[in-house]
Amino acid sequence: MTALDHYHARMQRVLDHIDQHLDSDLDLETVSSVAAFSKFHFHRQFKATFGVSLHRYVQLARMRQASHQLADGEGPSVTDIALSAGYETPDAFARAFRQRFGQSPSGFRKSPDWEPWLQAFGPLNRARSKLMQTTFTPDQVTIRDVAPTRVAMFEHRGDPETMDGTIQRFIAWRRSAGLSPKTNPTFNIWYTERRPADPADYHMDLCVGVDADQAIEPEGGSVRAGEIPGGRCAVLRVTGDTHNLEPAALYLYRDWLPTSGEEMRDFPIYCQRFFLDEPEQGAAAELFLPLK
Repeated sequence: MTALDHYHARMQRVLDHIDQHLDSDLDLETVSSVAAFSKFHFHRQFKATFGVSLHRYVQLARMRQASHQLADGEGPSVTDIALSAGYETPDAFARAFRQRFGQSPSGFRKSPDWEPWLQAFGPLNRARSKLMQTTFTPDQVTIRDVAPTRVAMFEHRGDPETMDGTIQRFIAWRRSAGLSPKTNPTFNIWYTERRPADPADYHMDLCVGVDADQAIEPEGGSVRAGEIPGGRCAVLRVTGDTHNLEPAALYLYRDWLPTSGEEMRDFPIYCQRFFLDEPEQGAAAELFLPLK
């Protein structure tokens, strides 16, 4: 085991300990001792490794557990869930829950809205994926004949750091248009690399599949009708952390394509996103590389 592997193993122990002790005291001294790191440096080590503070990570992990308990329907009362999540009062918990997920705890218990729920846990999923590098193999890539898909396209141009705002507007727009992810598929189309030299050059579309006769209501000039063309595509499925699909795209371009004998068609790489059978388990994505 290399020094880096050993370091990552110690950090993985920390994540495992947090997952197993969400109802316990998870202060800096307790958590740093799990990995045998100095408490005077651990908060910076954690942020440097996972891209999110220890406090924020624990807060998100507890909120995820609380939302699972709510969605179960037969679990503890909202008051007990609030206290277990580290909130002093149910009102404080309800305010934080509504701010993060757009629903009250009681509303989520009756009818969970999973799309904003998954979006809210992006920082948690990205943090966990730092130590779990995904590898791909040629047998995971399939070639399909894809039918053309009419879509409503919600454009994002500019710094990718501002994507969260665009995603929230996209979710609000599709909700107001009655285009549920359960009935209308979600696509992303990338026209530039994930981190262009000039962030202002970043360009991608968030799309919703619509019926041929379905009207598309514009929203501030951001939404337009479009089509994802049909044709042959190399398809790679990704589960778990789907917020960063760049490793999967790089695998297709760098490893799969040169040995496949295939040539790319003149349309950008894109993906379709969808929930797993149980939405609270997360999402999956299929990456499409258009071929001639």
